[in-house]
Amino acid sequence: MSKTIFRTLLCLSVIALAYFCVMSVVKPIRFDQQRAERSNYVIKNLVALRTAEVEFQHVNSRYTANLDSLVLFLRNTPKKEVLKEGSLTEKQLEAGLTEHKAVKILNQAKAKAQKKQQFENAEQLYNYIWENDKDVKSNGLQGFRRDTIYKDMIETLYKGAYTKENIADIIVIPFSNGQRFEVEVNNDYKTSQGIRVPLFEARAHFNTYLGDLNDQERVNLIDKETQLEHYPGLKVGDIYAPNNNAGNWE
Repeated sequence: MSKTIFRTLLCLSVIALAYFCVMSVVKPIRFDQQRAERSNYVIKNLVALRTAEVEFQHVNSRYTANLDSLVLFLRNTPKKEVLKEGSLTEKQLEAGLTEHKAVKILNQAKAKAQKKQQFENAEQLYNYIWENDKDVKSNGLQGFRRDTIYKDMIETLYKGAYTKENIADIIVIPFSNGQRFEVEVNNDYKTSQGIRVPLFEARAHFNTYLGDLNDQERVNLIDKETQLEHYPGLKVGDIYAPNNNAGNWE
């Protein structure tokens, strides 16, 4: 009887040991898979957020740490674009004609033409000044055209990936139960040459989007990245040094 019990306990011990050995391998693999899957979603939002911040800075000459203001900007500000047709030749540039001067000549010609008569569309207007305006002709600007148009900001930046209704999703960290990205800005950073370069940083700590996964694996991951002096999570930009708003996964 004692031998039977001993053998049974030995078998159970072997099975338990095998189980723990397998789990010691499976848990890290499973954690890494889940982490990779979630990271893809977080990166998608970070890239979209970076796009919004860059456009905000382009319009306002500064970044913003106010995510609500950023969403309102995307919803309510039209995207300004310049449609270009034709380009200046080397001969024109050598003669001192610049893009700015050429556009000024065109605008003056358009204003004069529109005082004389009405045009059904921009094509008619341009064809008229190309053929009739002496300044346009003397500067060789036939076929040269520049028009400022205004388009929907969200559609232009995200090509249908977001709408006004769901654009606020880009400021939320996926798998975080609604937590927002941390955003910091440094709009007064200056290079060693004294040039002002606005900077921003947006980040999501591992705890925010991996918080419901294996605790020990997450703690190990955070400890590893901290020891390497890496940010323990995903982020874009840097408020201490220009890095072209790169992501730490890139």
